[in-house]
Amino acid sequence: MTPIQFIWFVLIAVLWIGYLALEGFDFGVGMLLKIVAKNEKERRAALNTIGPHWDGNEVWLLTAGGATFAAFPEWYATMFSGMYLALVVILLCLILRIAAIEWRKSISSPKWHNFWDNAHVATTWIVSILWGVAFANLVQGMPIEVGHYVNGEFVRVDPASVNAEALADNMHFFTGNFFSLLTPFTILGGLVTMTLFLTQGALFLSAKTTGDLHERAQAISKKSTLATTVVVAIWALWAQFAYANTMWALIPLVITALLLVATMALAAKGDEVKAFICHFAAIAFAVVFIWFAVFPDAMKSNIDPAYSLTLAQAAATTPTQIIMVIAAVVFVPIVLAYTIWAYIVFAGRVDATMVPDEPAGLDYKNVRSFAAQA
Repeated sequence: MTPIQFIWFVLIAVLWIGYLALEGFDFGVGMLLKIVAKNEKERRAALNTIGPHWDGNEVWLLTAGGATFAAFPEWYATMFSGMYLALVVILLCLILRIAAIEWRKSISSPKWHNFWDNAHVATTWIVSILWGVAFANLVQGMPIEVGHYVNGEFVRVDPASVNAEALADNMHFFTGNFFSLLTPFTILGGLVTMTLFLTQGALFLSAKTTGDLHERAQAISKKSTLATTVVVAIWALWAQFAYANTMWALIPLVITALLLVATMALAAKGDEVKAFICHFAAIAFAVVFIWFAVFPDAMKSNIDPAYSLTLAQAAATTPTQIIMVIAAVVFVPIVLAYTIWAYIVFAGRVDATMVPDEPAGLDYKNVRSFAAQA
């Protein structure tokens, strides 16, 4: 592995940290939308807390996918082909979630609002679980083999014969199916991201709202932090001692555990802002743990270690990665700067009692007449 390849491995981890830690509270608010908010004004207030941020947070996902495609094209190809169905479901849910946020306010109708709220809640729960299943598969390994296709039939290379010469004429292929991605370990991984995002959303809502909405979110966060810590601890220890490539992964694991314990203590004291920051850092170090557990592989094979796709094998050419580093040095600080600026500008709390009494959107009875006049 070359230094530039390692740099890009780290940069892709940073992009996933940005996505999961930031989009995590968006998902959490969506998951809690029908639980914490008890009426229309409170639901609008809850949505207003993520309104300035959710679409910007999704940019991190696009950047992470694009960076993987450019820096490690074979990693991208193998991962996306292996998780194709799951990723399509995630994509469809993200599209439906966008519609739920943007279209909810278009028409003033309780049925219309309720339909999109239900869609918002369902998609965020589904996506939160599927992301955990996907990352757990990276740690556990997937049915990956080296070979080529002849007349539609897969011809695998003997594991003992996998070398640079063999890889010149063969590629890494995912040879499993959707259900091979579902194991007790990966399902528990889905529960990890689900609980992490739920807690992140509860902490964010308690830090961004006032009144009854704040009290309910705070009460949920005090309970969910404990559940999150237990689930993460079980999965992380299982991952470390059953699947991790190196004992060095224990370092980010221990840091993650300490941050989650700190989150529990701060949430119990009612200091939701510091608790949110600690939980944000815990998600970041959880990603670091996954990266340590997988390194130096990009995609681990659970059939034979010889079939694993290493970062060096998956990497693009050195000139390509150097050009990308130059672009990253220029644009990543800009993205970080406007992200931080946005959170500073919209740092205030949202009061549900200040939400206008007038219903959002057009009167559904006059939608067609409005369109005709327009």
